Amino acid sequence: MALKTVEQKKRVGRGEGSGKGKTSGRGHKGFKARQGRDRPLRGFQGGGTGILKAFPKFGFRARKKHSSRLYLDALQYWVQSGRLDASKPITLKDLVVSGCVRRLREEVVLLARGYTHFNIKVDIEVTRATRKSIEVIESQGGSVKAVFIDSLAAQAIMKPEKFAIPPLDPIPVKKDDIARYIDPSRRGYLSSVTTVEDGEQLVEKLLALTKPGSGDKVYRPAKSL
Repeated sequence: MALKTVEQKKRVGRGEGSGKGKTSGRGHKGFKARQGRDRPLRGFQGGGTGILKAFPKFGFRARKKHSSRLYLDALQYWVQSGRLDASKPITLKDLVVSGCVRRLREEVVLLARGYTHFNIKVDIEVTRATRKSIEVIESQGGSVKAVFIDSLAAQAIMKPEKFAIPPLDPIPVKKDDIARYIDPSRRGYLSSVTTVEDGEQLVEKLLALTKPGSGDKVYRPAKSL
């Protein structure tokens, strides 16, 4: 019966007489002599300007909007616990101040989680709402209003004391946003002031809303986020 031999761990750096002292068998300098890494980083070319830095970069990555989610079950709990007053319309600021939404980012999206137990009447203002959540709230006699905000509008909502003159409500400029907020089925806040026609007429109507004397309310073009 052959016995297994126990392999002894190599002891390095214990004097030159051992053969593995001084540089511990790693040789002199270089990447292989360093601790933690035995090869250069990808793209390293000997210390000169690498090819990844030598050539210019083109294009960009579109930044996604930061959304805060609001669920129907959480909304009902906040109302029933007295943190939100359902006797008056619930605004974006009310949602943030009550803690139902952590902070007002760029969107507050109303989702239908917990819709089977939702049984209260609320009039609420959000930036987006799913069709199911709209259907459930309106079945209880409530209403949903989808409004568009940008970074300037969000600041004015949460900290109005910083503005000597409050800014006008923004009007969307992107194609997808325009389609959403003029759509009555999505309860867009512009659905009452314009109707879907051909592209040129729609743009002219939206631009007319940004000029004084165009109607009861004047809007401003949205600030880029």
